Amino acid sequence: MFTNIEGVIFDLDGTLVDSMWLWEAIDVDYLARFNLTLPSDLKDDIEGMSFTETAHYFKKRFNLGDAIEDIKKDWTEMAYGYYENKVPLKKGILKLLESLKEEGIPMGIGTSNSRDLVNIVLDKHHIKHYFSSIRTSCEVQIGKPAPDIFLKVAEDLGIDPSKCLVFEDVINGIIAGQKAGMKVCAIYDEHTHDLTEDKKKLADYYIEDYEQLFITKEGIHNEV
Repeated sequence: MFTNIEGVIFDLDGTLVDSMWLWEAIDVDYLARFNLTLPSDLKDDIEGMSFTETAHYFKKRFNLGDAIEDIKKDWTEMAYGYYENKVPLKKGILKLLESLKEEGIPMGIGTSNSRDLVNIVLDKHHIKHYFSSIRTSCEVQIGKPAPDIFLKVAEDLGIDPSKCLVFEDVINGIIAGQKAGMKVCAIYDEHTHDLTEDKKKLADYYIEDYEQLFITKEGIHNEV
């Protein structure tokens, strides 16, 4: 998996941390403020959108009177406690980050989440120092499944996209990595359990968790 790879890029939610579950809870609570219920197609519609794109989607679909920045502020305030107290790292990720650091492989993050919440997560788990580039989809023209976010991180790292490996947990993220010309490893997440087989077929590699990369003595060089 890591042969000829010079840089590794991670998504955040569902990839570095186990947090995808909390956004459905937030969406339910947020829409309840307006006496609205959560539509069954919402998750698929907003998958991969940037924080700002999602706010525009909510404003238009649900005819909200709040300004975009106010919607984003409300979501951030609602999510803060979850990220501070209830969101763990994905199994084995610390071991992988440390191994990549020892190998001298630069790492970056390309996430659809907001900058404020990204900082909360990284500071909480003391992992910010591993990453040479941290970008959100609000900083590029179009969110996932467009490749913009991953291409921007690769540019920051100074590495050709074809020599980058992306770890992702959702379909649109996998597509974004492949559109960027990168290798993509999909990782299991309970939130997208029903799409596991689709992720396996679409991605170059698939793992249940990061511990799987260390099953053999070759460590991170094990071809999964």
